[in-house]
Amino acid sequence: MKISLKAKNKRGFFTGADQILNVAVFLLLLIGIVLVYAATRDWFAANDLDPEYYLKRQIVNVIIGIALAYGTTLIDYRLLRAYTPFVWGFGVLGLVAVLIPGLGSTVNGARSWISFPGGLQFQPAELAKISIIVGMALILSERMAGEDRPSDKQVLQALGVAGLPLILIVAQPDLGTVLIISAAVITMIALSGASLYWVVGLLLAGVVGVYLAIASGEVSEYQLNRLKSFVDPSADPQASGYQLRQARITIGSGGLLGKGLFDGPQTNGRFVPEQQTDFIFTVAGEELGFIGSSFILLLYFIVLMRAFAIARATTDLFGKMVSIGVVAWFSFQIFENIGMTMGLMPMTGVPLLFLSYGGSAMFANMIAIGLLQNVYQRTR
Repeated sequence: MKISLKAKNKRGFFTGADQILNVAVFLLLLIGIVLVYAATRDWFAANDLDPEYYLKRQIVNVIIGIALAYGTTLIDYRLLRAYTPFVWGFGVLGLVAVLIPGLGSTVNGARSWISFPGGLQFQPAELAKISIIVGMALILSERMAGEDRPSDKQVLQALGVAGLPLILIVAQPDLGTVLIISAAVITMIALSGASLYWVVGLLLAGVVGVYLAIASGEVSEYQLNRLKSFVDPSADPQASGYQLRQARITIGSGGLLGKGLFDGPQTNGRFVPEQQTDFIFTVAGEELGFIGSSFILLLYFIVLMRAFAIARATTDLFGKMVSIGVVAWFSFQIFENIGMTMGLMPMTGVPLLFLSYGGSAMFANMIAIGLLQNVYQRTR
């Protein structure tokens, strides 16, 4: 099936953009707001707290995210090449800052957050995804006259761009983000036209790296228990094992049509920890059922197909590599999160794109959408 794209003369997130992509993302954002509210309202009301606390904050996150996506489309992405080193450097500084005592804070076993007054938190690793993809795209898109693939030197430079941020994220440690970025890195190297031995070598290095991280103790006991629970849910019955069992029960209880919005007993009883963030898909499974969950998956499929079409249509190598990086990032993160809630993937603590509660991830996701629209609008 051939997917066509046409160049647009008008510029902006709402005019001259890929409206199919816009509609799919907008529907996911609306569904996410409703699911976050469903996951928190009853529990907060029962404890004499504001039942709309998370609802209000998520609406603000979505509004800021849309503004960031719009802002990203205003400047021709090709002009951003000159500022790519600054974007990458800013991402690295954020990852360094989170490891400084007094600045970084630990949440769920990972020192991944910078806390601000008023209860606000920022996760630099989310925006590091953008800086790594843009940095690698800049290097891999450079071609010498007559060459149709990056040289070994360029591949090494691209790996260096990704390597330093990855080391800093491992030090937090944040295994989920490392896996997502690694998937994007390998995909970008593979589709840049680099020699096959680079792809094979990176896959082998990834396997060896995971083994060494576990053997050396870089993976915390908290995260190690999550991996054990994936193999045997009874290995950590009071924590991650319990969470996995409850997630499966919650999704399975929804049946074909679901229990009805705001009427899920598992959700209202708060049986699944972190349900408004990493396990938001369990709310959809219980309250919207198989039909509602399938609709969400269809929207994700549309987003990925439109992103792939943008990558395929553009003749600019920089735009193509940026789009490929975003497609790889989105694909693996969706698969990892939904697979995790269904017991098909180990627990890694990654949010679900556009649905999960949170600001940092939402902002990074919407900036990525803005980049895709930027490439689309300037495709000739």
